[in-house]
Amino acid sequence: MPWCATCDRFLSPPTVTVEGTCPQCGRPVEAGRARPGDAPEPPPAGAERGPGPAAGEELPPVPRHLKFLGAAMVVYLGYRFLQGVEWVVHRF
Repeated sequence: MPWCATCDRFLSPPTVTVEGTCPQCGRPVEAGRARPGDAPEPPPAGAERGPGPAAGEELPPVPRHLKFLGAAMVVYLGYRFLQGVEWVVHRF
């Protein structure tokens, strides 16, 4: 973790300038235990990736508890819908 002794604070690696100086005071920062190859490489131009899997990758199976929660939600909302219909019918 980069450390600026002058500003007395830690800096995140992307905030340190290319020259290895503090963006606020301009003095060199101590690199700490960071390794030079730790920074992720930027993706190539025009290759925007979302948070989902890459093209051609299979999605992992949906967890059983999530299926159960979805089924319970459908049953509950269906019941509430029928209650609403009954209320409208008796109201008018």
